[in-house]
Amino acid sequence: MTERPLEEHWTPPGDQPYDLRRSLGVLRRGPYDPAFRADADGSLWRATRTPDGPATLRLRQGADGTVRAVCWGPGAGWVLERLPELLGGADDPSAFVPRHRVVAEAWRRHRGLRLVRTGQVLETLVPCVLEQRVTTEDAHRSWRLLVRRFGEPAPGAPELYVPPGARALVRVPSWEWHRAGVDGKRSAAIVRAARVARRMEEAAAMELPAAIARLCAVDGIGPWTAAETLQRSNGAADAVTVGDLHLPGLIGYALTGVRGADDARMLELLEPYAGQRYRAARLILLSGIAPARRAPRQRHARIARL
Repeated sequence: MTERPLEEHWTPPGDQPYDLRRSLGVLRRGPYDPAFRADADGSLWRATRTPDGPATLRLRQGADGTVRAVCWGPGAGWVLERLPELLGGADDPSAFVPRHRVVAEAWRRHRGLRLVRTGQVLETLVPCVLEQRVTTEDAHRSWRLLVRRFGEPAPGAPELYVPPGARALVRVPSWEWHRAGVDGKRSAAIVRAARVARRMEEAAAMELPAAIARLCAVDGIGPWTAAETLQRSNGAADAVTVGDLHLPGLIGYALTGVRGADDARMLELLEPYAGQRYRAARLILLSGIAPARRAPRQRHARIARL
């Protein structure tokens, strides 16, 4: 690490608990994400591409709750200027009121959870598009291959990679998408979004309905992808995910003990949390309550092998 880094500190407001790893964990795309790393000493590393250039951020929380941030690269100033939002400093969990015993218990155990806000829409959108209609394992593999192939070594931490920007994504050849296991519909959606990257980034400053409409204006991006993106880029507490294969069943079972809930039933159960439905859904998932698996996990043929 030869570059001179910038440093900043952030202390959670008031006496509220704060869980750095749990809060930022939603930004990690699998255990081998080349743009995100968690060390045994509690440090978190994140490589990102900012309007000012690439940056590598290292975060570590002290015993008093204060987070020490060290950042390398041309984009270091941009990242540290927005550090409180990234860590969830703009999130207001006081507005959340548990309405179910399961949610209340999860909230008690995870009071340090905050909804993070990256402020970077396209970089957050790409892995969400990759997760459309495939297993999480396959999506993480695609992300890993694309970042290593078309990203660049992260400043200050060359073992990490900065994800490719809009210009690089537009130039990815069709055979490279295929090699990464990405079908034509998903790659086309990513390329279309990259071509209007400025319009995508404007969604970071929009209210949730307008931001969803902006993302869904791109062919191939629907409500599922928009919600998954805005949960992370905007810290949108009410961006509940609809159209997911597993989420309605998990939420329905955790809250009622009954299998087979669909989107309509999930939204009905989450109605008491209007304005905070994404936070409620995260807490329900953190409860760990899920129905027993009835069949082996489904395996899919990898596109790159076809």
